[in-house]
Amino acid sequence: MRSTPARVLWVGAEAVVTCGVVLLLLVVHQLWWTNQQARAQATEQVRALEREWEGSPPAPTVEEPAVSPSVSGTPAPAGSAPSRAAEPQVTPAVRPPLSSAYAILRIPRIGLTAPVARGVGKRSVLDRGYVGQYPGTAAPGRPGNVALAGHRNTHGEPFRYINRLRPGDRIRLQTREREYEYVVDQVLAQTAPRDTGVIQPVPRSLVKPSYGYSAPGSYLTLTTCTPEFSSAYRLVVWAKLVR
Repeated sequence: MRSTPARVLWVGAEAVVTCGVVLLLLVVHQLWWTNQQARAQATEQVRALEREWEGSPPAPTVEEPAVSPSVSGTPAPAGSAPSRAAEPQVTPAVRPPLSSAYAILRIPRIGLTAPVARGVGKRSVLDRGYVGQYPGTAAPGRPGNVALAGHRNTHGEPFRYINRLRPGDRIRLQTREREYEYVVDQVLAQTAPRDTGVIQPVPRSLVKPSYGYSAPGSYLTLTTCTPEFSSAYRLVVWAKLVR
């Protein structure tokens, strides 16, 4: 029969082993299982979009008023609105609900094919393995800045390797209407999470002003966390529309 000190040591060793197993299972769930689930959801969504587009004609495109974006994904407050009597009568655009995928992002350089949804909420968009579009940013192919975000690690990690993109790499963004092609032009390896300038209509870093643009155009922005397994900074890739 074990002595009291021996029993205490035995119980302590069992507790340490149990905690280790639990932590290992949590790591496996976070690093492996969430990826499997999210990738499966994203792949199925891409297939669903392709099937839907094959069987239906393009929908008419309706322009929406521009909204100042923010990195947090929430539109910045607009100025005071004019009186209703002075407002023009415009038929509002009909758009899919928030988090509903509406486009497919393809980046051959890193072997990426992922659905794109509106919004950058974690649970509703990013954790499903989707790429999210910052609210208020431009529609694909339109003047302005199509600003997208995606996880770099866990939950499908669609932007895991965007740090490998170089000027000249092609990025394709397909919607029901057509496929647009952008070419990578600049890469900002690290900036602060608060650097909202990178997703403005004319994108320019507020933290590192030498990165970005000074003239209007049709831009595409990819943002993700950096370094890997950290959210301390943001990695930014800019591309320009070519067709």
